[in-house]
Amino acid sequence: MKDHNHMKYQSERETIIRYAKLMYTEHLVSATSGNISVRLKDREDAFAITPSSENYMSMTEDRIVIMTTDGEILEAAEGAKPSSEWRLHAEFYRSKEEVNAVVHTHSVYATAFAVAHKTIPQILIEMKVFLKGGVPLAPYAPNGSLELARNTVSVIGDKGACLMENHGVVAVGENLEKAYTRATYTEEAAKIYILSKTLGTPFEIE
Repeated sequence: MKDHNHMKYQSERETIIRYAKLMYTEHLVSATSGNISVRLKDREDAFAITPSSENYMSMTEDRIVIMTTDGEILEAAEGAKPSSEWRLHAEFYRSKEEVNAVVHTHSVYATAFAVAHKTIPQILIEMKVFLKGGVPLAPYAPNGSLELARNTVSVIGDKGACLMENHGVVAVGENLEKAYTRATYTEEAAKIYILSKTLGTPFEIE
């Protein structure tokens, strides 16, 4: 059995597991959908990411995959493969030096916007503060593809989050706490917008 105390990047692994479980319990993902990564502090070209198709509630630190932005696996437990969306994470780390964490969710209300090919307008003060405005929409591309990664990185600009057509949400930040917070505010804004439409016309703020 692997000794967890002697694994490299223990703090990164623990942080990812903590937020992965939170992401699942707060219903930002279902089953094994979504993924989380953090850039390694001692290697700009490498990151730690959740494994593909594994249950979040039973996931342990040793299942986190350590890899480079070019796709080279540096550390992985037996049978653990990186998330199928690793290219999305890698493209952010390659293209945006200020990004040190990426959270990809399939949260229901925000994904409804993505399926309807609509952006989320700036309707809440929190969106100004945490998301740097409304949430833009990246063009559709097959999941796991480099095209999807490039579309998303291009469209997000300096915003905190972005929708992906017919897919879900990606939120980024200088640390995982901020990226996760942005993912939750994206879902909250989508939910409030949809509910407000049942009462009348949602009003945007500047």
